[in-house]
Amino acid sequence: MSINITESLFAALNIVVLERLNPGLFKIVSDLPDWFSKFCRKTFSLGMEISIPQEEFAFLENFLFDAEEFWMNSHDKRLKSGIWIQLDAQGKEYQFEAYAILMANKKILLIEVLEDSYQDKQYIIQKAREGQLNYQQLLKNNQKQEILTHCLLHDMAGHLNAINGCLSLLEFENLTPQGKTYLEVCRQQSFNQEILIRKVLDTFSAEMLASEAFAIESEEAPDIVMCVQDVMELLRPNFTLNNLNLRLADKIDSLANWKVVGDKSRLDRVISNLLENACRYSPPESTVTIDIQSQEEFVYVSVDDKGSGVSADVVNTLFQKFSQGKDSSGKSGLGLYFCRITVERWGGSIGYTPLSEGGSRFWFRLPRAKY
Repeated sequence: MSINITESLFAALNIVVLERLNPGLFKIVSDLPDWFSKFCRKTFSLGMEISIPQEEFAFLENFLFDAEEFWMNSHDKRLKSGIWIQLDAQGKEYQFEAYAILMANKKILLIEVLEDSYQDKQYIIQKAREGQLNYQQLLKNNQKQEILTHCLLHDMAGHLNAINGCLSLLEFENLTPQGKTYLEVCRQQSFNQEILIRKVLDTFSAEMLASEAFAIESEEAPDIVMCVQDVMELLRPNFTLNNLNLRLADKIDSLANWKVVGDKSRLDRVISNLLENACRYSPPESTVTIDIQSQEEFVYVSVDDKGSGVSADVVNTLFQKFSQGKDSSGKSGLGLYFCRITVERWGGSIGYTPLSEGGSRFWFRLPRAKY
């Protein structure tokens, strides 16, 4: 490309190219775009010298201090001034940006009128602000809806307790065999609804109370082995009813310090959710094993089952809200989500690993409590 074409090209792009000769003194080394004359008290052309900022562009005064240091010391490609606005003699507004460049030992100053690109940037910024406001409003509306749902569920839980009380009283009535069958169906459905409500309320509580305090000191922190043993004892009848074995892995030192960061009631719920899932998907006469291991500053807990595993299409969404596996009947899709937000809130992690011999391993890791 010839020098003449290059000089004209910059003018077509609304860019003035100046070569710095001495502090505050520049030489015009490109053709001048039309807008340049609107800010000058005299006529300039290619090859002439111009004093900046004393004569024409006072808005460059502060930038040139930085540009002088850049030309002396920097190895970067360019230094940008940022956008500024200036009015011409007729009061028309222009948006400018300047660049200091060091090229072939020549100190170059570019002055550009932004025009459409500035308007595009302003439009994008405005839309981003509107999007942020809309997002904040959506968050507020979502929070209101969740609070309303929470209140409704509390009311439902109260009505369900009354229903359960009546069902319990019916056991003492002289029911026919068919009536007893209907009663058992009602009790089972009531139990399922109670589990669903509990999961929703647990999840809501974990989300809304994310800033709550939890135990990190050894004296108050929960002992994870004791929590596992308590939950196993609570769920063992359910496992027996489903013809499943539930066992704690060997070689776990019950006398060691197994205290972790967290809250006992919520830790029990995390363990319970994982064991309930294992019970749901395990084949009859198989064994669910829960193991606890020490990993330096963490305690690792795993639950292994002999089920069919998790299909590849849902692995990546297992711990998201309302995620459900291939058999979603009776499930809310909140159990594993509750586990994740609870464990991560305490500084831990949670995950799923398929077992090579078949089955699933759900695990979580929590930091040890401070001594």
